[in-house]
Parts: sequence; C-alpha cells; structure tokens
Amino acid sequence: MKKISITNQNGIATVAINNPPVNVLTIDLINEINEFVLSLKDDRDTKVVVFKSLHESFFLAHLDLNVINGTQGGQAASIEFNHMIANIKAMKQVSVAVVDGVARGGGDEFVMACDLAYGTENAAFAQPEIHVNIPTGGQGAVQYARRMGKNKALQALLLGNDFTAQEAESLNIITKFVPKAEMDTFLNATLGVISSLEVRDIVMYKEIISTSIKDEEAGAELELRYFLERAKENKTAAIIEAFLKHGGQTEREAKDMPGIFGDTAAELSK
Repeated sequence: MKKISITNQNGIATVAINNPPVNVLTIDLINEINEFVLSLKDDRDTKVVVFKSLHESFFLAHLDLNVINGTQGGQAASIEFNHMIANIKAMKQVSVAVVDGVARGGGDEFVMACDLAYGTENAAFAQPEIHVNIPTGGQGAVQYARRMGKNKALQALLLGNDFTAQEAESLNIITKFVPKAEMDTFLNATLGVISSLEVRDIVMYKEIISTSIKDEEAGAELELRYFLERAKENKTAAIIEAFLKHGGQTEREAKDMPGIFGDTAAELSK
C-alpha cells in the first residue's frame, strides 16, 4: 500500500489517505482502497473503518480527470471507481468518513458511500460534474435525489456549488457537523460504542434499514424475524437477567439507564 496507511485499535481500522498533490482518486488509489475493503469480507474483529485524509486541504478532490475519456483504459478506471463505491456500501463493518477538507465529485460520492460521515468547519462538499460536460459517475445524483428530494437535488446538481458541513448536514449529505477541535472526543465516544458490538449486530441493522428504505413492509417483516431469532438466544436471556438485576424496569431507568447497561456489561464480563 503506497497511497493509504492502515492502523488497527480496539476493533477500529483507520485508513489514512495520502495521494499527493491533492488526493485525487487515481486508479492506483482506487485499487488500494478496493483491495483493503474486500480484505475485510470475513473479518469479524474489525467493527468500524474510519477513512481520513492526511492532506491539509483535501479529503478527496475528485475522480482523476485523466481517466474521464473514451479510451478503454479510461473507461475501465471509471468502472473500477464505481466498484469501489459499491464495495464500500456493501461492507459488513460501519464505514466512517471524517472530512476536514474538500470533497467534490468522486470525493463527495465516496463520503456518501460511507455509513456515517462527519465534517468540520474546513469541509466542503459538491457535485460539480456538469461543468465538465458529464453527469455524476459514482451515484452522486442518485444519492442527492434520495437524500434531498427532487427540487434541492436538481438545483445542487445543475449549479455544482459547494456546501459547508453545516449545510451538508441539513441536506443529509453527511451525518453531522462536528467542529475540528471536538472531533477526536466525539469519535472516541461514538465509535467506542459501535466497536464494542459484534459485526453481526451491524449487519443486522444495515439489512433492516436497507430493506426498509426499499420496502417498508419487507423491512418490518425482516425486523420481526431478527427479533424472534435473537429472543431465543442464550446471550439475550443472560443480558436481560443481569439488566433486571441491576435496576432494569425500575425507577433507576429514569435517571441512569447508562449505569444499568454499564453494570450489566460488567457482570457479564466476569
């Protein structure tokens, strides 16, 4: 790996992107990201994958303009970019984009492919492809339509203008605006909870949510099936027993639900 570096700690893999001069999505970078993402297919220890940039100004600039052409190589590279977007969306783990710079075009599409995305005051998001005579190529228009609705999506795609992180949050491009000074604390708290779960917990809710977006009734059926299956597990019975022992279904719930969960987890870890 020459364009990305990977560290692992407590179930969280952090992928640092460094592709000078401006973190363009070149075919080499795309191939490295694809290789890493696909390597996680059977990984049950990694629960969260955080993507961040080592560049001061850019998260990911955009897809390499040199591959946007009619040549066989250019077309193949564009298709691999599409595969990368699909691979990120299909991950069992929770994918997280931490954006402290510019993410336009393919960079914005990369952000939206992730399950969670957080942007700082230095972030900018846009789909400006119309100004180089092409549509979005990594599901950008699809995601804008689904997240914003017809009118706002059409305006954003025809103008191609930047959105701040606060604007991106309001338009559902990202999950949340987080000031840069608060980002590490926020991530430690948020991802610490998620990384304590099992991969199957993450997969379960991803499947329910994905199915529900397509078909509410099918989502409800899938949710009930998961509920009934999990209700029969010994693990569920043990957790409920400990939860009730430490104040579940009592007045303690009103003021100290986190404490009950903490005591429950402590007992079960003995």
